[in-house]
Amino acid sequence: MSDLLYSEIENDLRASVREVLADKAPWTSVLAGTEKDEPYDAALWRAVAGQLGCAGLPVPEDLGGAGATWRETAVVMEELGRCTAPVPFLGSAVTATAALLAAGERDLLARLASGGTIAVLAVPFSTAPGDAAPEVRAADGTVTGEVTSVADGMAAEVFLVPASGGLYAVDAADARRTAVTSLDMTRRLADVTFSGAPARLVAEGADAVRAALLTGAAMLASEQLGLAERCLDDTVAYVKTRYQFGRPVGSYQGLKHRLADLWTSITQARAVARHAASSVAAGDVAAGDDDTAIAVAVAQAHCSAVAVKAAEECVQMHGGIGFTWEHPAHLYLKRAKADSIALGTPDRHRAALARLADLPPA
Repeated sequence: MSDLLYSEIENDLRASVREVLADKAPWTSVLAGTEKDEPYDAALWRAVAGQLGCAGLPVPEDLGGAGATWRETAVVMEELGRCTAPVPFLGSAVTATAALLAAGERDLLARLASGGTIAVLAVPFSTAPGDAAPEVRAADGTVTGEVTSVADGMAAEVFLVPASGGLYAVDAADARRTAVTSLDMTRRLADVTFSGAPARLVAEGADAVRAALLTGAAMLASEQLGLAERCLDDTVAYVKTRYQFGRPVGSYQGLKHRLADLWTSITQARAVARHAASSVAAGDVAAGDDDTAIAVAVAQAHCSAVAVKAAEECVQMHGGIGFTWEHPAHLYLKRAKADSIALGTPDRHRAALARLADLPPA
């Protein structure tokens, strides 16, 4: 068992990321961005990915990265989750980067590490680790097919496309993209069509895609953890100041018990999310390490439900204001609900866990 406590370096990283997000991504700016046509906040992406160097945390130093691990990336994901940051970090700095690390691709990886290029794995956002890739055909240096509901598909400059038993890099300019109306407008989806698009083989087999999805699911658990913590913090602060019948509503036993239960669930979520991040950082995800797969399945099965519960409680305990557009609670709820479907639902991760642990079918 690895040490699940945050290191001094991780705490310093958290402080830096939180400071930048507080300055450049207050919830009012995030909400205003949902009304715009831009697929992501470019200024925020430059600050987090480029200036802070967060896009290259797990990338080796000789490729322009920080030479850190996925544990540090998980800390960044927690902070991005806290403010539902509208940046393609999960798509480019996590799943695409994990795929390229597993494939041993250096040139494109160096471009991603600087934050200057955004790459996205071209699979539906609901794809769980171990799922079959969409039916995309590769022949004569081109790819043909359609992939629906690709997260950050409108922001991508390069698509990493699983096709015909390999992983191919395709310039986004050679694909046709259609924006999809999604529940969470801070992480937008797109349908992507390839019609004989020029493609370059990056990796053979399915190991790189497996590594990308498994790493993405682990990092998503950290995002869900950060989101749940923000919901709890905001709710506790509100019930201390909202008075009803001459006393703060937080003094009523019914609300105190619900908040205590939520705190317990979030504490458990922190443990499983940290364990998943540590397992991905230490394990060989491309080779199919069962221990890592178990840790990720446990984290996703638990953290998805906790994030949704925390967001629901945030809306309800804020009373009338929590149901309005003038409060950020709806941003948290939409992100939590979308995340609970992303990279495999809790039920699918529980089913995967049962297979990995050799549990008999119900």
